[in-house]
Amino acid sequence: MALTTDIIDSINGTSATKKTEQSAVEEMSNRFMTLFLAQLRNQDPLNPMENAEMTSQLAQMNMVSGLEKLNVTMNTLLSSYDEALSLQAANLIGKNILAPGNQMMLTDDGGLFGVDLPSPADAVEVVIRDASGMEVKRQNLGQQNEGSQVLYWDGTDNEGNPLNPGFYSFEIASSLDGAPVLNKTLQVGMVSALVRGNNGFMLDVLGLGSIRLDAVRQVF
Repeated sequence: MALTTDIIDSINGTSATKKTEQSAVEEMSNRFMTLFLAQLRNQDPLNPMENAEMTSQLAQMNMVSGLEKLNVTMNTLLSSYDEALSLQAANLIGKNILAPGNQMMLTDDGGLFGVDLPSPADAVEVVIRDASGMEVKRQNLGQQNEGSQVLYWDGTDNEGNPLNPGFYSFEIASSLDGAPVLNKTLQVGMVSALVRGNNGFMLDVLGLGSIRLDAVRQVF
């Protein structure tokens, strides 16, 4: 009753100043009720609003209020999900990841790279190139299973000579019973930082730059 009285007083120009901190849902509901009561007050007494029309308008008000509340709930859920995702991503700092790419960092201990196969392959071959694009190593990796695989290069060239540490590129050819098997090359890198961008979270990976969180195929 008090709320109805306040609204009627507002129509008559005698209501008190509205509270400065009023939610969007309450403000919209009050505005609707103000217009609705004004319509009732000013309607033609010889042609009053029918019950069906009144019910329809009240249903519209309820729908608008429900949608606003749903938006508030969704925004809250998205915010909570975003926070949980950031905590999960922060746990990747200091760990190695597999992500799409064809760059490999060679250290004194060798180099790691990967491949993603949609189906098993009985012949997988990798070609490694130096910064100038010259082939330095061609190696038969044998049979590989379906899925994402972490592979190793000992850092030697085709003659068995050790190569200098640094960045190399690689390409992989795979087949099954002589028929080509499509594959995706995967690069390995260590996550050094987490950055929030306009398109979501980005991982800063040493030597590889920024990689989207949803591009990570494996963590180890």
